[in-house]
Amino acid sequence: MQADVLNIEGKKTGRTVELPEEIFGIEPNDHVIYLAVKQYLAAQRQGTHKVKTRLEVQGSSKKLHRQKGTGGSRKGNLRNPLYKGGGTIFGPKPRDYDFKLNRKVKDLAKMSALAHKAKENAIVVVEDLNLEAPKTKQFASALKSLNIADKKVLYVLPGEESENLYLSLRNVPTVEGTLLADINTYDIVNAQVLVLSESAAKIFAADEEVKA
Repeated sequence: MQADVLNIEGKKTGRTVELPEEIFGIEPNDHVIYLAVKQYLAAQRQGTHKVKTRLEVQGSSKKLHRQKGTGGSRKGNLRNPLYKGGGTIFGPKPRDYDFKLNRKVKDLAKMSALAHKAKENAIVVVEDLNLEAPKTKQFASALKSLNIADKKVLYVLPGEESENLYLSLRNVPTVEGTLLADINTYDIVNAQVLVLSESAAKIFAADEEVKA
């Protein structure tokens, strides 16, 4: 799959990048995308919810009245869950919501999400932006030139050497920046447009050549 490399003015540079069909051209599997997104969101949950049981609430532990002979129902103490201020029955306790997903399933989900973006023509490859200092205004101007300023963008950087670019884009509310090594299915699905820097796009092709 050939993709034209654009400059920050939104014009073709004359260069192209080969995005491997083994990733961007597969038939997407929507179910594994669902599983990967579900696992990602579950892992984000803090799971710190907690209620007090009858052992933990304050109140007298004295039995309110004798068990039999009063004509009323048998009762324990004021901590009884049936009373106001009593403990909670079967309430939530701290837990981890994350669950295991096989590596091959995660990889297939990521490739399926990328394939969806390719089918929707929602992938843009731009030349590497080498900023001498963080310039959010300059980055926002580039988004306008690419006609994606009003869309949710996932900007994929090749490595940590793009720190100034990352600092420039993180103040733009519609843009999420990520390293190529950290890209995940949820971020791809959540974005309307996937923007690959030229170096990041070339890494995809290089990885496929190594596998071959």
